[in-house]
Amino acid sequence: MTTDRTALAAGTAPPRTRRRRRLTARRIFAASVPYGLILPVVGAIAAILGYPLYRLVRLSTQHYGLFELIRHKGQSIGLHNYGLILHDPVFWHTLLRTVVFTVANVALTMVLGTLLALLLTRLSTWVRLLLTSGLVLVWSMPVVVAVQVWDWMTNFENGIVNYVLTQLGVGDYFHHDWYATAFSQLSMTTALIVWGALPFVVITIYAGLSQVPHELVEAARSDGARAWQVFRDVTFPIVKPVLLILTSLSIIWDFGVFTQPYLLIGQAKIVPSNYLMGIYLFEEGYLKSDFGRGAAISILMLLIVALLSVVYVRRMVKLGDVR
Repeated sequence: MTTDRTALAAGTAPPRTRRRRRLTARRIFAASVPYGLILPVVGAIAAILGYPLYRLVRLSTQHYGLFELIRHKGQSIGLHNYGLILHDPVFWHTLLRTVVFTVANVALTMVLGTLLALLLTRLSTWVRLLLTSGLVLVWSMPVVVAVQVWDWMTNFENGIVNYVLTQLGVGDYFHHDWYATAFSQLSMTTALIVWGALPFVVITIYAGLSQVPHELVEAARSDGARAWQVFRDVTFPIVKPVLLILTSLSIIWDFGVFTQPYLLIGQAKIVPSNYLMGIYLFEEGYLKSDFGRGAAISILMLLIVALLSVVYVRRMVKLGDVR
């Protein structure tokens, strides 16, 4: 009583003793419910991805050729496969080429996709529906069919691209071989991949642009902002999460691409000078029947993709924390 009176006289409230919350069965159950709900998902992911990844890591530490494949038992050699790969100059040249190839593909896909999505917002309804339908048809085309169409269009004997360029007076493209050098081969592969990836990117960004409040855009224009300023200050901050997700997905897809370059260039023209990581993995792991080395290349590719994507993943996490 004396302490309370002294505190009241001083104009302060008496200190309260903190009561420790007792852990009851009900509170423990309530706290564990969210983890229990995601447990089946975590278990499914662990079963679907965890065990195959464990087998892949184990295979990468073994000598596993055709003889071991028949025996269903490999010979453990530790990290020898990784040592061979990291000391192989072809691996480092291929890695650098693949990184440059990935950066070019992702940059072209995102820039062109954003421009086309902005174009869709300015078109009339029926033109937008027509263009969107064309994009969906491109997206739905199987990769093998797309490669065959692209190969026919760029064929040096009767390709439509050579004919059109010659008729337009751009130059003499009669019997011009678009696959004569490694640079031109990868350039044509880039054009094919970007063409096939644009529909998904365009439609996704257009969906993000539809969430931009029209009032903010009109207010910026009323203040005298130009189109690029409106995009930078109003549109871009809103669609930034969508762009980050698309960029991360594009990095993963383009770094490990195999079907398009392998079929478009052709096995006869596949040489170390036009290797990409997917082709390097196929050549070293399957054509040479060295499955342990192929598994080691797969693990290294997985780590490299994780490093390439970590920047965008961190930005998405920070953006989510801010919001």
